[in-house]
Amino acid sequence: MLQIANLEVVYHHVAKVLGGVSLHVGNAETVALLGPNGAGKSTLLRAVTGLLPIHDGAITKGTINLGDQSLLKMPPEGIVRQGVVQVMEGRRIFVDLTVEENLLAGAHSRKENVGPAIDEVYRQFPRLGERRRQLAGYLSGGEQQMLAISRALLASPKLLLLDEPSLGLSPLMTREVGKLIRQIQKRGISILLVEQNAALALSLAQRAYVLESGKVVLDGESNTLMEDPDFKEFYLGQGSSGATRNFRDVKHYRRRRRWLS
Repeated sequence: MLQIANLEVVYHHVAKVLGGVSLHVGNAETVALLGPNGAGKSTLLRAVTGLLPIHDGAITKGTINLGDQSLLKMPPEGIVRQGVVQVMEGRRIFVDLTVEENLLAGAHSRKENVGPAIDEVYRQFPRLGERRRQLAGYLSGGEQQMLAISRALLASPKLLLLDEPSLGLSPLMTREVGKLIRQIQKRGISILLVEQNAALALSLAQRAYVLESGKVVLDGESNTLMEDPDFKEFYLGQGSSGATRNFRDVKHYRRRRRWLS
C-alpha cells in the first residue's frame, strides 16, 4: 500500500523537520505514528497528501509510493483521486456549512449517486442525521470528529490518514472514536494513525513507529512495544514496576540518547 523511504522535508528552505524517515503501511493494516509534539508527525502526513507547499515546506529527498504509483509532485486533488484521504488535526470541518453539505463536500469525487452513502452515515450516527440541516459549527467536539471522519469515508479512501482523532475529546467520545476506527478496519481500509494517546493507538494498530526530532527511533508490533521498557516509560508513564510515575522522575535524556545511538 503506502511505502515511504528516506524522506526528508524542510520548511522555508532551511529548517529540516524530517531527516530520512522510512515506513510502510500494508493492505488493510492500521499503523500508528507516535511521538512528542514537534517530532514531525503532521509534517509526514502533509508530505503524503501534497499539502507541504501551502506551509512553505518541500520534500528534498526520498520517495512516497502508493502501490506502484509515486505521489511525489502529484497535486492534492490527484492524491485524493488515488484513494489517499486525510482527517486533519482539529477536525477542520466547514463550520458555516450544514452537516449534510459537509458530507456532500467529502463525496465530491464519487461518480455514483451519493445519497445511499450519506443515508448510511445517518444510520450509523443518528445524531448527525438529526442535525443534517444544522450548521456544523454548532456540533459538539465529538460530533464534529464523527462528521470529519464520515466526510473522509465518503471519498472512498484506500488509505485513511487520521491526525489526532481523540484530541480534545472526552473519555466517552474517545471510546466512540475508537469504535469507529475499528468499524473502518473491518472495511479493509488501510489506516495511518497519528495519535498522542499511545495506549489507544496501540490498541487499534497492528504496528507502530515512534518519531523523535524527525527520525524514527523505535518501531515494531504493537504488542511488542507495549512491553518495551523505554516505550512504557515515555509514552505510557510507567516505570519498570508498572506503576505510574511523575514525569520529573523520568530519565528522558539518558534513555533517548541510548535510542538514538
